[in-house]
Amino acid sequence: MKFLCLAYGREEDWLVLSESQRSELLAQDDMLRQRGAFISVVGDPTVVRTPAGTPHTSPGPFATAGAPLVGFSLLEAVDLDEAVRLVAHTPCAVAGGAIEVRSLPDPVPTNDAHAH
Repeated sequence: MKFLCLAYGREEDWLVLSESQRSELLAQDDMLRQRGAFISVVGDPTVVRTPAGTPHTSPGPFATAGAPLVGFSLLEAVDLDEAVRLVAHTPCAVAGGAIEVRSLPDPVPTNDAHAH
């Protein structure tokens, strides 16, 4: 199964950790990358809305949480329990933030004639 993991956290919570604690947590991210997970820090958000057919953009997150969205990963795991175990010791989960884990459906095959 594939999972989308959204990482929420604050830099000030990360900075209070010791250098060795940060290195240990970043090693967990490296382990996930070695398993084939895609992990990335996010940039500043832009919200897109299309009322009456005209696209409009605005800065900032659409949803607000106790901490900002700071990164995401796409990972494979046998089930939700394994996905939770894999992200439980990552930087945001440990440093005062949270990881939101969502299962992703298998991709729908596309017709090559319509692929762009």
